[in-house]
Amino acid sequence: HIALYQNVSNSEELLKRIIAASTLEGDEGDRERALLNYAFVDPTLVTSLTQLQTAVDHALLSSTQSNLRTKTVHSEIIYILNPTNNIMEALRRFGVSKSTRSLILIRVNERPPHLSIEELETAMNDLVNGEPVELDRLSAVTDWAAVRKMYKLNGDVVLAGVKGDEEKRIVNELVVATKSVAA
Repeated sequence: HIALYQNVSNSEELLKRIIAASTLEGDEGDRERALLNYAFVDPTLVTSLTQLQTAVDHALLSSTQSNLRTKTVHSEIIYILNPTNNIMEALRRFGVSKSTRSLILIRVNERPPHLSIEELETAMNDLVNGEPVELDRLSAVTDWAAVRKMYKLNGDVVLAGVKGDEEKRIVNELVVATKSVAA
């Protein structure tokens, strides 16, 4: 399940909870980790739902092959979104931060799922103080200049003279292709 939120006001609190949950022990730690069992993605560097789905699919494949490079499938999604193989850099670029104002939550459910879709949506909405919006609004929260810089696309001949939606389409194709080939 994937949800996009805008006008998020509790990103700092979420970050603190995620950090604290990673070190909590016993039943309390297990409960808090279960409540936070999502990939918390800052969407400013995400170009499309296709990019997200590619990362989710790759993380699921790695999980089924017992080949995760991170501790969980959710952290693996964030790791895979990053163009380099540095988990700390991936968390800094794509994870929730104090300044996050838009947020994507991704939940990979186990089979059979413990929560219905309605229960999962309620749990997500209870966790994030923000406005849930349709995923087709993702492009509006993407920082396209930052994406071009991160993927070193500024000055790329493919993008010469291209603007607007066509530029976004080409940048997205380059980003998704880069990660698909690297995977």
